[in-house]
Amino acid sequence: MTNRFYLFALLIGAAITGCGGNEKKPLSTVPVAKKPELMPPFRFHKLIEVSPGQSYDILSWGRGSQDAGSFMILHSDSSAIKYTTTTGDLDGTIVDVYNADMDVDGNPEILIQAKSKDTTNYASIYAFEFSNNKANKLDFPRLNNSQRKGYRGNDNFYIRDGKLMREFLIYSGTGKEAKPTGAKRQLEYGLRGNEFTVKQLSKDSTDVVDKKGTVATPPVKQNEEKKSTSAKKSEKKSKSSSSKSKKKKKHRRRHQADE
Repeated sequence: MTNRFYLFALLIGAAITGCGGNEKKPLSTVPVAKKPELMPPFRFHKLIEVSPGQSYDILSWGRGSQDAGSFMILHSDSSAIKYTTTTGDLDGTIVDVYNADMDVDGNPEILIQAKSKDTTNYASIYAFEFSNNKANKLDFPRLNNSQRKGYRGNDNFYIRDGKLMREFLIYSGTGKEAKPTGAKRQLEYGLRGNEFTVKQLSKDSTDVVDKKGTVATPPVKQNEEKKSTSAKKSEKKSKSSSSKSKKKKKHRRRHQADE
């Protein structure tokens, strides 16, 4: 009797738990993985994987002032089990890091973009080409006088078709009174013989900009102005010719009267 009672009780308990299983259970929130924070004195880190077994860790570090420090490029060649370190002084803070092969020789270039407070050279590029686990430093060209006119920083760098592209707004005026003209200047950087080449792409700018850095007058308006000036000149010529003919007629009448 007791065994039957216990068996009956177990069946009832199983039925109750089975019915309760259809009830909706609160969904458990899955914690989102946070990006690991860098421990001081490190400030920036980015991993670039050029190919399987070839990776570059770019870091910046330094205590105290945030406007200066150092950077390091840790190259890991896991296939050959070789690890190299490249370091240098850093002016400003790292904005981003780019990878390219601008001369298409199979050797990657690591380009570090830093931002400083100097408005003349607002953006700095620290460039290295890696070949046979050795880093070759490349001198990035500064903006010349024509390229720097109207420049106020806030550069936008990116890689397009293996080239380093640079865009920035053009301003008119100086100091605090400088205002954006609505036009952009676009430069394309390449690499030839371990030296940078620079080409300005005026066709890709949002507006046509003249040499002074101001927005040029559209060609349609210029043609209209030329037409108006030519029409005025023709009117003046017609008036002068008509006045001359009238004077000749008067002179003939006077001459006939005298005769």
